[in-house]
Amino acid sequence: MSETAKGFVPVMLTPFKDNGSVDFDGLTAITEFYLSSGASGLFANCQSSEMFELTEQERLDVTSHVVKVANGAIPVVAAGTFSTNILEQAEFVKKIYDTGVEAVIAITGMFAKEEDSDKIFEDNVFKLIDNTDSIPLGFYECPQPYKRVITAKQLGDFTATGRVIYHKDTCLDIAQVREKIKITAAYPSFGLYDAYMGHAVDSLKAGAAGLSCIQGNFFPELIVWLCSHFNDPSLKSEVDQVQQFLIDHMEVMHEDYPIVAKYYLQKQGFNITTFSRQSATQINGKIQRDMNALFEDYLTLQRSLELIIK
Repeated sequence: MSETAKGFVPVMLTPFKDNGSVDFDGLTAITEFYLSSGASGLFANCQSSEMFELTEQERLDVTSHVVKVANGAIPVVAAGTFSTNILEQAEFVKKIYDTGVEAVIAITGMFAKEEDSDKIFEDNVFKLIDNTDSIPLGFYECPQPYKRVITAKQLGDFTATGRVIYHKDTCLDIAQVREKIKITAAYPSFGLYDAYMGHAVDSLKAGAAGLSCIQGNFFPELIVWLCSHFNDPSLKSEVDQVQQFLIDHMEVMHEDYPIVAKYYLQKQGFNITTFSRQSATQINGKIQRDMNALFEDYLTLQRSLELIIK
């Protein structure tokens, strides 16, 4: 995925029917939406997909469906470590890889307990690598079950095995991001994708392969535009405005997520429900007002910058 300079990799939503079952027609529509917006890859079966609320078979079915719809146009990655037993993790990694993904993403918080030492964590990562043949792997500093942030040295050591090609970073610290990019620079097949839009432009300028953020579930075309133009001196003012827009609206997009993202997509004409297995929150007046305001603010941004985004 790092071969495409500065790409956007959406953390994909899973739409559900009103009865709670996976809506595969809706998943097709959302996948095609990401594709038409210019995404350079897809992260299926992630936290935005409500991966912890899916059964093992649903994780496989959702990932397989996304791979089928993408049809080789862009690569797909998917999370694959849900057991606390490393050998069980390895078996499911193989199953997920068999769906046709480019790499299987390991959830950092599943390798050790929160109170466990770095050595336990590191030993378990290497054990997974040793037990998954030659399958390309990646890491995701997922907030669940707890967020274990990989240090730059750890990431460098893991990447040095030649097996790690992807990292979704959520450390929220641009200094750490810069150090991680620096220490992995010798590995051209590896790419760091930043999830935090508070320093999106700085991360891209530091050498991140791209962005992988929840904001892309509201307006993926804007994140694609930012990845393409972040370093264009003729568009510095516009880039600064987009960066500030993302900062100013960050809180409202995180509150009651992912149902707010599903409601926002409804406003754009998607025939999906706002049902979430992850959140019991129902669409209420506040959510509607907040998303309506976000929708209008985004239209204003497009008009003010004269961005031609399809």
